[in-house]
Amino acid sequence: MRQFQLSKAFTLLEPGPAIFVTTYDGKSHNIMTISWSMVIDFTPRFAITTGPWNYSYTALRKFKECVIAVPTVDLIDEVVGVGTCSGADTDKFERFRLTPVVGQHVQAPLIKECLANIECQVVDIVRKHNIVVLEGVAAYFDSLRKEKRTIHAVGDGTFILDGDMINKREMMRNKLPSAV
Repeated sequence: MRQFQLSKAFTLLEPGPAIFVTTYDGKSHNIMTISWSMVIDFTPRFAITTGPWNYSYTALRKFKECVIAVPTVDLIDEVVGVGTCSGADTDKFERFRLTPVVGQHVQAPLIKECLANIECQVVDIVRKHNIVVLEGVAAYFDSLRKEKRTIHAVGDGTFILDGDMINKREMMRNKLPSAV
């Protein structure tokens, strides 16, 4: 092995799919792209990394709710576009032709074009590390959608797509919760 540039080590541990996070600030809806997210245990609890540099952060802190929307590869241009402009001066739903859908539990909208949507409540904000902890309150999955490959941001402007699935459930049965 050769030494790797430590400042780029984050590109070796891609955490999960690039996601949209929608918010509502009391007046309007917004969307942000989040590259760094994670599942916390075998629960509907998630964490995202964001902070005051993102326009939606104020709405997350004030209203304590959002929707995680999972885009697929056919939405790559929207994922990059949403992530490279600000909701302070852009209606991202209109600009990127994404359809807001009213949720059942939060005021932030679901995104119709996405593979999945999870309505969430903010349960903690770890300001020292800019981590927002979310609790899912409802989840939706579009099983009729043909494209199901998600997009994984490497962190340097390149992306990896989901590929083949390998099933090792039987081998891992004693470590998986019964509901999985």
